[in-house]
Amino acid sequence: MKQSAIDRMNAISEQGLCAGCGICQSVAGPDKIKVVKSVNGYERPVIVGDLDDVTVERIFNICPGTRIEGLPENEVTPATKIDNMWGPWLRIVRAWAGDPKTRFEASTGGVLTALAQFLLNDQRVDFILHVKASAKEPIFGERYLSFSEADVLDTGGSRYGPSAPLIDIDEILARGQPFAFIGKPCDIAALRNLAHYDGRVNELVKYWLTPVCGGFMNPSAIDAFLSRAGIKLENLTSLRYRGQGCPGPMRVETADEVKEFHYLDFWGDNASTWDLPFRCKICPDGIGEAADIAAADTWIGGSPTREGSKSDPGTNAVVVRTAAGLELLEAAAKTGAINIEYDITPDDMSIYQPHQMRKKYAAHDRFQGLGDEGRIVPKTDRLRLAELADELQESDRNFQREGTRTRVRSGKATEPKPEASE
Repeated sequence: MKQSAIDRMNAISEQGLCAGCGICQSVAGPDKIKVVKSVNGYERPVIVGDLDDVTVERIFNICPGTRIEGLPENEVTPATKIDNMWGPWLRIVRAWAGDPKTRFEASTGGVLTALAQFLLNDQRVDFILHVKASAKEPIFGERYLSFSEADVLDTGGSRYGPSAPLIDIDEILARGQPFAFIGKPCDIAALRNLAHYDGRVNELVKYWLTPVCGGFMNPSAIDAFLSRAGIKLENLTSLRYRGQGCPGPMRVETADEVKEFHYLDFWGDNASTWDLPFRCKICPDGIGEAADIAAADTWIGGSPTREGSKSDPGTNAVVVRTAAGLELLEAAAKTGAINIEYDITPDDMSIYQPHQMRKKYAAHDRFQGLGDEGRIVPKTDRLRLAELADELQESDRNFQREGTRTRVRSGKATEPKPEASE
């Protein structure tokens, strides 16, 4: 029996595949879909008007929960190297922001912040589309347009809660102004998917920048962390997840007090403790293969130490994937906007980001587990997932496949029907 358009749309969220990017609201129109805080604490698409099959089919082809593609083929040059794990690249370097304040205030070494400032200062774009801390929901991020270097610096620091940077992308494209986009890899995937339908995307998005992403925290886990710290969510006025050093303190403010915590107090001492949304657990591209430039942390083994991080000024590993990205990196370095320490290789990335390796190796068989249970299986292209899975032992592959089946059966891959929390 064919699903109705509404049931099919809701299935993306109910099956734990929504990344919360907000693009479905822009595709359908806010009179049909509103991406708002849902009853489970995430930002989810709530259906508020009539949806037709054509619109939902388009959403399925754009949503990064149902379609994730690597770098567009026309961005691959004769000089492009393609690593099975780390994808296409032209150059990989260790680098940091040339301005000490930017390096200190922003995440890791501040490279993405410095590149955004350079793009505005050099008048290459009119604005930067990215996220900043939400004034209404401090654990969340919110879509923001930066028109100045000061604007960009004010948004510095990672956001480890939900954010929907593409919630009104149709209106942003309607400005007709060139801009750069900084978003998570899933956000980049969504916007690249939209380009198949909307020619304005490739015309106006001049630069695509992303952090290498380990996922974001389950909102209920953030609430639980604050509760253990003696802070009620409703009293929260500001939350800075990291920055002011690498990783810098997690800073929590209410009207009456300020508390600071170590990065590891929040995340735990290894990746096994991360409380992530299901979509993040099965992510096939946390490394930003569809971006011009992806910037990562450079902690050996993938995590800081409590001792060494106190004096770490921050250094990014920067994966440059396109000719546009390479020209940007080198132009920014020439002006001193960023400092390049030295070139590195995909093998170095594997040392810095072992959790990304584990997740990418597992993605193909985790998707097979979804199919076994009759779930939506995200469509992928140019990510080499089957080839990577073939490098694993059969026992490892079966473990990943059966683990996903178990998650589905136990309800860990299921969310309630999206309904506004207020």
